[in-house]
Amino acid sequence: MPIYKKVNKDFFKKWTPEMAYVLGFFAADGYITVNKRGGQFWCIQIIDKKLLESIKKVIESDHKISVRLPRKFGENILYRLQIGSIEMCDDLRGLGFSERKTKNLTITNIPGKYFSDFVRGYFDGDGNIWQGEIHKERKTRHTVLKLYFTSGSYQFIKSLDIKLHLLLDLEEGCIYRSKKKQFCRLQFSTKNALKLYDFMYNRDVKDLKGLYLERKKKIFEKFKSLRL
Repeated sequence: MPIYKKVNKDFFKKWTPEMAYVLGFFAADGYITVNKRGGQFWCIQIIDKKLLESIKKVIESDHKISVRLPRKFGENILYRLQIGSIEMCDDLRGLGFSERKTKNLTITNIPGKYFSDFVRGYFDGDGNIWQGEIHKERKTRHTVLKLYFTSGSYQFIKSLDIKLHLLLDLEEGCIYRSKKKQFCRLQFSTKNALKLYDFMYNRDVKDLKGLYLERKKKIFEKFKSLRL
């Protein structure tokens, strides 16, 4: 007899902060796959096992997290959660995520009250935060913060820039497009990066339920402590 794994198959049917976060993370680091027998799976593969366990908990899954060891020197251990469910895959397609989403990714119609969770999820998957000094050759140096969102889809990056600008009154970010158009990067500097920190982590002083990457959040907090 086959062993059926438990998961909340209605997870992507109703907007919640947790659903929006997982959807944002899936937009960055997830994919849908269909095998030769017609089985359909949605998967997330990342290097942060603790975060994957938090995702597994909110989707009420008892699926095993698999491990892929490095194939060559310098690679990280990868952890993967794979959920077999035609229903959930169809829900993801209905939200705008196809099997070939990398170049065709768009911002789905996300309710405004959940957009901060979606952005935090995407940031944890395909975002980066950097703190460092500029103008090192001068007597007076400045410590700055730079925040990046990266995507293979220019349309997604541009839409994200516009929506964040309208919601948060941010200055429009700087968009870099690689010469071969393999990826695009949206960048915000200190003032706007700190606005995004408040937006992603502190909106309504909510319980994040472990749905954030601690190492990224700590960079923001370290920078803020230096300014006190």
